[in-house]
Amino acid sequence: MFISELLPVKEAFKLLDENQKLTSEETIDLINAHGRVNSRRLTSKLDSPPFDKAAMDGYAIKAEDTFQARADNPIKLKVIDAISAGNVSNVKVRNGEAIKIATGAPIPEGADAVIMEEYTNQEGNEIEVLQPTSPGENIAPKGEDIKAGETILEPGTVMRPQELAITASAGYNTIKVYKKPRVKIIITGDELIEPGTKPGPGKIINSNKYSLKALVESAKASPTVEHSPDNPKILKEKIEEAIRGYDMIITTGGTAISKGDIVVDTVDKLGQIIFHGVAIRPGKPLAFGLIEDKPVFMLSGYPVAAMVQFDIFVRYYLLRMQNINYEHELVERICQRKTPSRLGRTDYIRAFTDDKIAESILISGSGVIKSMVKSNSYIVIEENTEGIDKNSKCNVILFDSFKI
Repeated sequence: MFISELLPVKEAFKLLDENQKLTSEETIDLINAHGRVNSRRLTSKLDSPPFDKAAMDGYAIKAEDTFQARADNPIKLKVIDAISAGNVSNVKVRNGEAIKIATGAPIPEGADAVIMEEYTNQEGNEIEVLQPTSPGENIAPKGEDIKAGETILEPGTVMRPQELAITASAGYNTIKVYKKPRVKIIITGDELIEPGTKPGPGKIINSNKYSLKALVESAKASPTVEHSPDNPKILKEKIEEAIRGYDMIITTGGTAISKGDIVVDTVDKLGQIIFHGVAIRPGKPLAFGLIEDKPVFMLSGYPVAAMVQFDIFVRYYLLRMQNINYEHELVERICQRKTPSRLGRTDYIRAFTDDKIAESILISGSGVIKSMVKSNSYIVIEENTEGIDKNSKCNVILFDSFKI
């Protein structure tokens, strides 16, 4: 299959958006929800905290008893009970009295403040209060964090530790989330062998197997990887099997514009090619299609090109499958080298970037993995820009921005 014209990057994203698929929902235990994407608006089932509680270790008191307290004129109060966290007191605090209280314990009836322990001296069953306390001081009121009925999470929220905490506090032990996309990665090529084996004539090690599995996992999806020889019949069978059991297929190899490459032709026969060829460097042979309404990304066999294609296009699509409103985040830096480009093509230049400058990696080539190891970012040169001069501003995508 041949392509007649390379698609601009913006057009490729437009076609991806027009053909975006979403995964369905599932209910999981909250303890297993870290990193998952909440699929429902959640409202709190209760107030948190559910009662007025002590914010500090100290003594529950009536604040008015301490208004005249000074270090040189302490006020004495009688200690009538003690409350530890998880317990309550049935004793009412009256003027001249105090109840020893631990952080998190419910405020007893009659008390309206907590004096911190370090501002007291204890003598038997009495304390000396060394400074005044205001009403409400060191008390976390009922519903201070969240109130019953309050919205705590919107759909599409990635569950970080803090979201897990507030969801638990709101009374949930299970939540509905978007299912992780199940992704079948099919690495094609008769030339590929596994690491640990010395390559014979014409053979190379299958590094894409390891990089793509990790990349899919980094986009919160569940990958399975297998190898296919360059045999149209075998490849067709593997793709048909994958369509039955997975939400997405990613292939590598067999996308270049030549008669010997088979992946694009096979996908075209089984479904529909939405586009084949994007005006980018590296990775212009990128193809995208649908088979039985399931997305198929056809990546280059070159390791660096495949990584760039994944980072820019597949990651975007995979995260949006989980209802994450993901967009690539561009930051501005000063370019340390003169970096040429060609009009009509968007370049993703491997670079090392700090908080001020971006320096392109001099090692190049779609198969030179070392260039990715030395990089932490892409300098993005848009299609209507004819390169970047040294010490000029440039737009950068940091690899760290891919973390969701």
